[in-house]
Amino acid sequence: MNDKKLILDIMKKAGEPLSAGKAAELSGLDKKAVDKAFAEMKKDGSIVSPVRCKWEPAKK
Repeated sequence: MNDKKLILDIMKKAGEPLSAGKAAELSGLDKKAVDKAFAEMKKDGSIVSPVRCKWEPAKK
């Protein structure tokens, strides 16, 4: 499973917006890997920020 898919699954299970640090903690990934995945997901629109510094899956 790639990092982006894992992070999206973690976000959906959490049921609340997550910071990069919390997503890293829950997924077991390195925070740098999460930051990189977040940057890519922001560009492609798969995550949105409802509150500052926290992210959740986009509702498509």
